[in-house]
Amino acid sequence: MSRFMKGTNIPPARDDEEDFFDWRQAMEGGEPPVSSAVPSPTLGHLLKCVGDVRKEETGDETPVHQVLEMGGANMEPRSLPFVLSFSNLTYSVKVRRRMALPAMFGGRNQLGVAAADHIPGEVTFSGTKTLLNDISGEARDGEILAVLGASGSGKSTLVDALANRIAKGSLKGTVTLNGETLESRLLKVISAYVMQDDLLYPMLTVEETLMFAAEFRLPRTLSKSKKKARVQALIDQLGLRNAAKTVIGDEGHRGVSGGERRRVSIGIDIIHDPIILFLDEPTSGLDSTSAFMVVKVLQRIAQSGSIVIMTVHQPSYRILGLLDRLIFLSRGQTVYSGPPMNLPLFFAEFGHPIPPDNENRTEFALDLIRELEGSRGGTMSLVEFNKQWQTTKHNRTYEAGENSLSLKEAISASISKGKLVSGATNDATSTSMVPTFANNFWVEMAVLSKRSITNSRRMPELFGIRLGAVLITGFILATIYWQLDNSPKGVQERLGFFAFAMSTTFYTCADALPVFLQERYIFMRETAYNAYRRSSYVLSHALTSLPALIFLSFAFAATTFFAVGLDGGVSGFLFYFLIIFASFWAGNSFVTFLSGVVPHVMLGYTIVVAILAYFLLFSGFFINRDRIPSYWIWFHYLSLVKYPYEAVLQNEFDNPVKCFVRGIQIFDNTPLGAVSNEMKLNLLKSLSSTLGMEITSSTCVTTGVDTLKQQGITDLTKWNCLWVTVAWGFFFRILFYFALLLGSKNKRS
Repeated sequence: MSRFMKGTNIPPARDDEEDFFDWRQAMEGGEPPVSSAVPSPTLGHLLKCVGDVRKEETGDETPVHQVLEMGGANMEPRSLPFVLSFSNLTYSVKVRRRMALPAMFGGRNQLGVAAADHIPGEVTFSGTKTLLNDISGEARDGEILAVLGASGSGKSTLVDALANRIAKGSLKGTVTLNGETLESRLLKVISAYVMQDDLLYPMLTVEETLMFAAEFRLPRTLSKSKKKARVQALIDQLGLRNAAKTVIGDEGHRGVSGGERRRVSIGIDIIHDPIILFLDEPTSGLDSTSAFMVVKVLQRIAQSGSIVIMTVHQPSYRILGLLDRLIFLSRGQTVYSGPPMNLPLFFAEFGHPIPPDNENRTEFALDLIRELEGSRGGTMSLVEFNKQWQTTKHNRTYEAGENSLSLKEAISASISKGKLVSGATNDATSTSMVPTFANNFWVEMAVLSKRSITNSRRMPELFGIRLGAVLITGFILATIYWQLDNSPKGVQERLGFFAFAMSTTFYTCADALPVFLQERYIFMRETAYNAYRRSSYVLSHALTSLPALIFLSFAFAATTFFAVGLDGGVSGFLFYFLIIFASFWAGNSFVTFLSGVVPHVMLGYTIVVAILAYFLLFSGFFINRDRIPSYWIWFHYLSLVKYPYEAVLQNEFDNPVKCFVRGIQIFDNTPLGAVSNEMKLNLLKSLSSTLGMEITSSTCVTTGVDTLKQQGITDLTKWNCLWVTVAWGFFFRILFYFALLLGSKNKRS
């Protein structure tokens, strides 16, 4: 527990402690502090200068927070500036269960709700399940509050409730900071939430990952050198100096270790030095040494003036020595709340003393709780005993009106000592001491674009596969449709080539589907605490995709246009390139929008393939617009393939002097096509005399314009088709933005 003592009583630091100095001094160009230079006492010094000491009287290695009295003045201990209090937190969710018919003979289900909606062979039960039941407690800065319990006890739910990650109206109870209710906007800026999973870009180094976090969370008023100084100091604080230049890595790329990944995850959320830090099982999946190092880092963060609240499944003996307050949960109820040192006394008075040879007190407590959960009365006796314990002795709770700073005063004091570096001001009279976002829209977009390009540039195989697929498809088409002639068969072959080519541009865009699905939770984590705007993410996502789309479009156009023998020369090629690029743009935007809606890659691929098949069906190639039933004509105009398909047809056939059917060629593709040319000429003479006009073997019967009319392509010009295709791309980007806006709240309902 926190104690106050003279600076002369602080023992020398242990050899295993890392030496690092205040990053704020580094940003101001100062040198590391010298022990002989004692500054005048300020609130910042009282809150910042903390250390770990041993309990000499017990020999316990549990670090004890010490607040120095700088200057040796006779200063009275004062309450810590931040106290996060929560009382009577209750949260329930609706559940529905189906049970086989024989199971209903007991009359009621496990939730005690009568059966309803009888179905032959089974019965459906509906009711509510309480995840949190009247939870109360507090957390103070300079301390670590750990929430413990078995799986399903409500640990993560409690942290989500404190972090405002449960929708309004679903959570009952109050959460206050220094006795004042926390607004959602303010909490986003002064806090950070570290998820259980390490959500990081795999091909960025540790230093780059933290630097990009600094660009997002630190204000633009700070120079580049000061941001770098903050990152370097944080790397030392997290113990990541040896891994600073190593990529994060993933399944296919070797990178940092699991413990280092966890510390990087913590680092990107504390880059702006938040006042409150929430963590969901930061030690999960780590070995004991890595877990201890992670919690040691959290202790240093707490000692710098932050409130640290985390869930932990079963801490080791060494980790327990770093914790200040514990809350044990059992099925959503509090069974113990207090410091670790009070555990032996608590369970001794409960009638289940901890054996003296038991090194880990939390293991004993969790085993006892699990044993009580399986008994007839459950943990109700322990819950009731804890309530009596809290009200009668051993624990002192925070009350509004204590000798504690108000919320505005405490935030102002923290800002003055350098916390909340995301552009906060120290004007305590301001109604908004902290901005919603640290940077403006254009800075966010530039940083997001740079990060995306850096990560993609280190995985060239992904673009190489896309380029290879486009080139192979173009090569196959070019060799199959090599130098088409101007005949009726050439017209049909051109139609088939254009239909396949345009649909291919959309299908090859399906690889954009997993891009955002892999980034989804990184995006949700970063936007949950206003690292950047959703609009800047959408725009940067679109801009960074353009260079690859331009290159792919040019590669496909150059491979097929001249080889197939398409018409139009240089101007025709340029338009052909533009419409292919517009198709890639629209297809990429469409798939990106779907990635913001569907939750899984395989489900997304199924939907993409199905919808693109429908687009091709209604594009006008398989059935002309005039032949589509009226009740399906709306789908024809919604087809993304329709507009680029009609555009390339007009680019090829919109030449009134170019002839595709001459004289006897009118008999091609008919049963008369098999007769001799002499017979065809005789038929032409008979036809000429019947029609009263001369038709010879060289007479042009069908031009390109006639072909367009036969295909029902008369609504839009080729340039209008191009603009419509481009507009579809912007439309789906806007839909993607709204999908992110509505679907990434990252809150429980």
